[in-house]
Amino acid sequence: MAQTKGRFEVHDLGNFKLHVYYTNDVMADASYIVEGKDSLVTMEHPLFKDNVAEFDSYINKLGKPVEKIISDYHVGGTGSHDQIMAEGMDTFSKGPVYGGMMKHFEEMWGDSMTEMPTGVVTEVPFGTTQTWAGMTFEFRCGATSDFPAASILIGGKAYYTHWTPAKAHVSHLQVSSPAAIDAEIAEAENSLASGATLFAGGHGGAATRDAVEFKIAYLKKMKDLLEENKTAQAFVDAMKEAYPGLPGESGLEELSKALYK
Repeated sequence: MAQTKGRFEVHDLGNFKLHVYYTNDVMADASYIVEGKDSLVTMEHPLFKDNVAEFDSYINKLGKPVEKIISDYHVGGTGSHDQIMAEGMDTFSKGPVYGGMMKHFEEMWGDSMTEMPTGVVTEVPFGTTQTWAGMTFEFRCGATSDFPAASILIGGKAYYTHWTPAKAHVSHLQVSSPAAIDAEIAEAENSLASGATLFAGGHGGAATRDAVEFKIAYLKKMKDLLEENKTAQAFVDAMKEAYPGLPGESGLEELSKALYK
């Protein structure tokens, strides 16, 4: 299938396939299709019109009906179709924090963004397991420092959360305070304990267990360096020394500003 902007990769997890759509948009968003035997569940539809068209075209070519649409951390181009959200996320997405963020995006990118969804939202309680397209979707509370959305364990094999674990420096948007370091460590440890073999996120696509293990060790090291260094610049220097050449180094300045406010 030809793509003009994003790209797709497919992970065969035995009784289902997880299709990952890397949008290549400015936020490195990723969208997902869970393919069961007879139907599909789509997750985190793209935000920009060109990506929406590409994603929808790919879905149509799979030739199976969409049973459910999940908007977890990201509201996107689901049009007038009904969608699933974790409890509390619908109200939050229309509130000043998320709603304000979306208005800012509209000011920045204007007509390139898709129209906001108009379909009916059904909320799923945390701690429950739903079955769609023959797959189980276990809705767990996400990181306490993040949006009130869910970490979702799919088919016992794929663990979805807001940020894909990566062997790279974290963004200040992910770790925005010292407390967020502990919250992210706890969530990463929960994901490892889930028994999943694939770890996916709304930013960054899919990764394997070694990336989660790296993230935990990295965040623990960051916590130590935060305690040892009294200024933002000293922290940046220490992080560069601890992880020479690690991708994302240019973001350390913004990260330090968030941690040393």
